[in-house]
Amino acid sequence: MVKIKEHDCVVLTANLPDEGLEAGDVGTVVHIHKDGAAYEVEFVTLTGRTVAVATVEASQLRPIGQRDISHIRELQTI
Repeated sequence: MVKIKEHDCVVLTANLPDEGLEAGDVGTVVHIHKDGAAYEVEFVTLTGRTVAVATVEASQLRPIGQRDISHIRELQTI
């Protein structure tokens, strides 16, 4: 298991509808809660605008993988 650290990019594995986020969205870890039980993750547009800063459980994300590729989706609202 790969340890996730602050400033690592991570991928959501579950939708977070209250935040307008979907599985597959990429964010950056800005804080680690309780030895990795949960993470504070910032999600931004490709132009750098913050969309959400969400507390995400460890089971709802994974590290970026070597075979991952970016995919674009347009947000409904910002």
